[in-house]
Amino acid sequence: MSRYELPSLPFSYDALEPWIDAKTMEIHYSKHHATYVSNLNAALEKAPKLANAELSILLTDLASVPEEIRTAVRNNGGGHANHSLFWKTLGKPGKTSPVGKLEEAIKKEFSTFKAFQEKLNAAALTRFGSGWAWLSSDKQGKLVVHSTANQDSPLMEGLKPLLGLDVWEHAYYLHYQNRRADYVTAWWNVVNWEAVEENYGAAVK
Repeated sequence: MSRYELPSLPFSYDALEPWIDAKTMEIHYSKHHATYVSNLNAALEKAPKLANAELSILLTDLASVPEEIRTAVRNNGGGHANHSLFWKTLGKPGKTSPVGKLEEAIKKEFSTFKAFQEKLNAAALTRFGSGWAWLSSDKQGKLVVHSTANQDSPLMEGLKPLLGLDVWEHAYYLHYQNRRADYVTAWWNVVNWEAVEENYGAAVK
């Protein structure tokens, strides 16, 4: 039995149109994410002692992963973790901004929601090549906007990811081609703020 499985997509492929098209969503989920899961399971078969280790623990302490499979776990484990969070924090247009404790934390750290958006946009647009832009929380509950290369996870930096924006070309190229900025702008329309607030609540317990 495979250690990890592709999680169910919480919406239909066309649910996020016109901002994210159905074909991109289908390929992104059923091909790219599925491949990360398959490759991660294949790598872990070579390390039976890690059979019961949580992925978050492996990514937090990559040094404990055997060198033979460390790169595979970093790339594919990161890809699986990042995308699992990505799907959860997308949804049909609802709330356009957070409320409650997350809203308070954003205003405390960035002054305004708009300033936070601008900072995350900058992280997404200045990431050279493939990677992610993130809103994460540190161990003290302080919010951090940052970016990571390739499929690196904020967990590798001791941070807990709350919201991630995938800026790999496979996330947007069919519809937006080289217009990453248009994709980043569109993405804000489909952020599931309820899920992000849940992530924040779990991170600061």
